[in-house]
Amino acid sequence: MNTPRTHTPSLAALQAFEAAARLESFTRAAEELHLTQGAVSRQVAALEAVLGVSLFERIRQRIVPTDAGRAYAAEIRDILSRLQTATLSTMAMKNVGGTLSLALLPTFGTRWLIPRLPDFFARHPEIAIDFSTRIVPFDFTREPFDAAIHFGDPTWPGTEAHRLMGEMIVPVASPAFLAREGITVPEDLVRVPLLRQATRPQGWAEWFEAQGLNPETARPGPRFEQFAMVAQAAVAGLGVAVVPRFLIEDELKSGQLVIPFDRPVESRQSYWLVYPSAQGERPALKSFRDWLLQAVGR
Repeated sequence: MNTPRTHTPSLAALQAFEAAARLESFTRAAEELHLTQGAVSRQVAALEAVLGVSLFERIRQRIVPTDAGRAYAAEIRDILSRLQTATLSTMAMKNVGGTLSLALLPTFGTRWLIPRLPDFFARHPEIAIDFSTRIVPFDFTREPFDAAIHFGDPTWPGTEAHRLMGEMIVPVASPAFLAREGITVPEDLVRVPLLRQATRPQGWAEWFEAQGLNPETARPGPRFEQFAMVAQAAVAGLGVAVVPRFLIEDELKSGQLVIPFDRPVESRQSYWLVYPSAQGERPALKSFRDWLLQAVGR
């Protein structure tokens, strides 16, 4: 359905409104946009006329967004951000292979992907990649990403998903912690703090069940947002962690962490490369996808 043009505000009005709402000042918004205070005020007034809604109220010489203004500002801020990203990406495609905006899990990125990227850029120097971290799935229609690497199940509608790898999870701790607590068998773990990763609440339950132990007997320890933080907490002696082995190879080689029981358990979920179905034939994404699947195979 076509939207009447009278209901589509000008970009200048939206920029003026967003700046004024964020700064709560027409004067400061004017300075940021290199306009006069009067020009910003007129743009906001014109926008209110289109919407038929008051976006600001004056309180003691200040302008404060109304409830409608705050909600609208949040939406417009997201739209302007995506517009800027799309514009920069398109500009970057001039005479080069393009730009790929990639969301990925932070520890997977630092421990597995980044060390392998020199090979990709040697093969594709014409492609630029913008990296952002996300630890939970998100909506491609609301965030300006071309693709994402995430852990879980391939359940995002309207996307293509390529399985990259599974993982083996193992318990790890510092040698000093194991010696101090006298941990020699898996049953000993029920009396020490078990370090947890926020987006993998099932990690310890999976490992305990595989050993024939009751997960409900476990003693919850501190919870962290990233596996890198979990690993560092284990190095510091805060407890025992259960982590994907391939993410802590450096700590194992250095002796900062050890695996007290050689009983790895395969996770029930996997790492996936996911992207909107309509993006699949973009040259930059296609090149990265093909390289990544080869790198996983190697």
